[in-house]
Parts: sequence; C-alpha cells; structure tokens
Amino acid sequence: MYDLSGKVALITGAGGRHGIGRSIALRLADEGSDVVVTDIEASATAIRAEDRQAGWAGLNSVVEEIENKGRQALGLFSDVSDGAQVADMVAKTLDQFGKIDILVNNAGSRPGKDRVPVLELEEEAFDEVQRVNVRGTYLVSRAVATHMVNRGGGGKIINISSGAGKRGIARYAAYCASKFAVIGFTQAMAQEMAVNQINVNAICPGLVDTERVDFIAGALAPAGESGEEYRADMVRERAFRVPMGRIAQGDDIARMAAFLASAESDYVTGLSISVSGGSEMS
Repeated sequence: MYDLSGKVALITGAGGRHGIGRSIALRLADEGSDVVVTDIEASATAIRAEDRQAGWAGLNSVVEEIENKGRQALGLFSDVSDGAQVADMVAKTLDQFGKIDILVNNAGSRPGKDRVPVLELEEEAFDEVQRVNVRGTYLVSRAVATHMVNRGGGGKIINISSGAGKRGIARYAAYCASKFAVIGFTQAMAQEMAVNQINVNAICPGLVDTERVDFIAGALAPAGESGEEYRADMVRERAFRVPMGRIAQGDDIARMAAFLASAESDYVTGLSISVSGGSEMS
C-alpha cells in the first residue's frame, strides 16, 4: 500500500514477540524499508517461557524475520534513557545504512510498582516511568532529528503515546503523566521541525494484546487472584467497553505507523491519533 523503498527506519523497544515494535518493524519491512530494531538487554529475560520454547530469541528473531522479507536489518541493544547509548545506537545505524528516514519511539517502561494510587506511589517508581517514556523519547528524537536536519530531505518521527495520554486513569498516574508529556513533546517538536519537512506525530493505542499486559495484570491483580486470571478478566472487560468489540493487536498500530511513515502523511504533523477501536474518540 505504501512505498517505503530505499527508506531506513529505526524502531526502539522492538524485541517482544507479541509487541507493537515488532509489528511495526515487520510492516515497514513489508513496505520496502530497511529496519534497525533496538531493545534493552534485559528484554531477553522477559521472553515468555512458551515463546522461548518455540525458539523466540528477541531482537535476533526480529532481525531474521526482516531479512527473510528481503530487507536489510540490524539489531542493537540500547537504553534509550542513556544519552551515550543513544548516541552510539544512532552512530551504528548511520555507519551501516548511512541515513535514518523514519524513527519510531516505541520503547516503554515496564509496568509494575508504578501501578498504585498516588498516595502509595514511590518516587523511584514515578521517576523510572518518566526516565524511559519521556527522557527516552526526547533523547532519541533529538539525536535522530539532528541527523535529519543536517542531512536534509525531511523525515518522519512517530512517538507511541497512549489513550492514557489523553485521559487520567486511577493507579496509572505515573504512566499517564509520561504519556501526556509525550503528546506535548510531539506537538512542540512538530512546530519546530516543520520548516525542515520533518513530520512528528504520535499514536495513542488503547489496550494492546502484548507482553506488557502480562506485567500490568501482575501489578494490578488483587490478593488471591493470579496474574493470568486477572489478565483474562481485564481483556474481557476492556473488549466489552470498546465499540469495535475487541482490544487492539499489534498489527492495528502498525497500520497507522505505516501511514505516518509514508509520503501519504506529508501534510500531517503534530497529531496524536487514537487507535483504540473507538474507546477514545479525540
């Protein structure tokens, strides 16, 4: 549908078998783009047992899938909240591919101690969410946009925010704060980058059926209920509230990312687009 032939995309947080990052990476490869995928080293320990038994190896598996589609790929471990690691990630990408046309800021903090009422929210847990979701988006965007401006020729920056960046949710205060911040950051950077023909937009998914839901359920499950039981209940309850009748899959987000990465979106910037089956209509 979209022609991304000759483009190079950099996607953070892309090592999960069921994750948004992998779905976007594969979709952009299908559209013709070469793809660099990144994740933190600890992501390897978060692989589900059944996925590991099936041979899933995180970033290495994503790279193999992209290459099997006939595209070039590179997998890099990088902590997006560390400026030196971000600089190294961008440098290695440019060393191999010579340019970056598309950036997808998908890396996100792992749900856990932050999913509590504000009166119980520890500073360290709050700071960790902002470190990854806000600081990480800022550092990677700054590094890649600097290259795009210096190179000329425009570019596409896509930030993954959330429906929780448009409305507050109890026990999600740290996460909501970070995703509201991503939307504000997106709008400000879109204003600044427009003169360079660099589009900056955000995608705001609802609940997506990924590994992150496992961690959310584990953090929110009441005493006496397993994370698996709570996950199943949460998915059913959320699906009931979605007008389209289901929660999102990674491919739903990837379709929007492909549009925003393409020339079809050249006159679209500064938007935060809900992809939530109608659960968010703003």
